[in-house]
Amino acid sequence: MARKDASSGYLFEYEARREGRTVAVLRGLEGVNGAITVQTEVYPVTAHANADPQIRPYAFPTRELATRFVDEALLALEYLGCTLAT
Repeated sequence: MARKDASSGYLFEYEARREGRTVAVLRGLEGVNGAITVQTEVYPVTAHANADPQIRPYAFPTRELATRFVDEALLALEYLGCTLAT
């Protein structure tokens, strides 16, 4: 995972783009007792370019579990032809 960005307050932030268009954003937020929430924003490729994203939080009790989730999601996005940026 990426290092914490003090300016944004997120533990990590990844953006997946396909054909120049953002299709997903994943951000990590630190909770209590080591819990991590991964906030996802999904921009369906069938939606209009200015459509609102589908936002959903995923809660994990440990950083390790959150890391596994994010790593798998990023790998799947790469297989689908997305480019990733931090």
